[in-house]
Amino acid sequence: MEFYVYILYSASKDKYYIGFSHDLSTRLFKHNSGSTPSTRSGIPWEMVYSETFPSKHDAILRESEMKNKKSRIYIEKLISKSSLG
Repeated sequence: MEFYVYILYSASKDKYYIGFSHDLSTRLFKHNSGSTPSTRSGIPWEMVYSETFPSKHDAILRESEMKNKKSRIYIEKLISKSSLG
């Protein structure tokens, strides 16, 4: 099973959200259905970036690395270099 680290963008809040999952489409649906309290106020969310990892452990490490940067500039550089952004 593959795992993903993803970045969502909320135009209504002008905010990014970083997370990980093994199923991107289901996870995005959950964010947009309001079942995730931390993202409920930013609906609708758009998937703007993702990376694939062979294990949950690797995905969690990458998610932590991205969150620890605490940098909108870093996030926007990642997105601009991807095919999703």
